[in-house]
Amino acid sequence: MTISVGDKLPAATFKEKTADGPVEITTDQLFAGKKVVLFAVPGAFTPTCSLNHLPGYLENRDAILARGVDDIAVVAVNDLHVMGAWATQSGGMGKIHFLSDWNAAFTKALSMDIDLSAGTLGLRSKRYSMLVEDGVVKTLNVEESPGQATVSAAAAMLEQI
Repeated sequence: MTISVGDKLPAATFKEKTADGPVEITTDQLFAGKKVVLFAVPGAFTPTCSLNHLPGYLENRDAILARGVDDIAVVAVNDLHVMGAWATQSGGMGKIHFLSDWNAAFTKALSMDIDLSAGTLGLRSKRYSMLVEDGVVKTLNVEESPGQATVSAAAAMLEQI
């Protein structure tokens, strides 16, 4: 069953490459008692993700946090080294969490997985954004196509906070 507004996020453990090295971060550590914007991309360094989706969240980071959001995170079905390189290259290291869902466990638990084998990407995440309060989904925006970043964009999220 696909995650919906009002649902509690499933327990999961992500990997994140930080300035101090690799760490594990659980859904409880990230979401418990906090208001967090989470967005997902099909893949780090892919065109829409790198040129449109991620930059919008980095550019609007301060505006999002000013509306009472505690944290912002991006998740992708990539390994932590790719996510770390993307964080560094984009200038986002230390500004938002770049979460590696390396085995797609979280993505599958949300039923947000998509098979992009025809485009050589394999199993990936649908593109979406959500506002999560204390682990519960308050808003959810899922793109119809992985190549679009409109309803899940930072500008759309700002209107919902």
